[in-house]
Amino acid sequence: MSNDPLHGKSLKAILEQLVAFYGFDTLSELININCFKDNASINSSLKFLRKTDWARKKVEELYIKSIYKF
Repeated sequence: MSNDPLHGKSLKAILEQLVAFYGFDTLSELININCFKDNASINSSLKFLRKTDWARKKVEELYIKSIYKF
């Protein structure tokens, strides 16, 4: 059993959980990236996050910090 909270979680599942909990408005305040501000959607955000390592890392960090709030 892994102690890594990201183990077995897809980026899509992580993003969907964050959006369900925070919504795109709050998410864009917590992580200042345009894919959460302009025409925000799961699919467009996933495209950006899969290409952009630093942004994906911020999303994963927020997920780890938020995991106990869900």
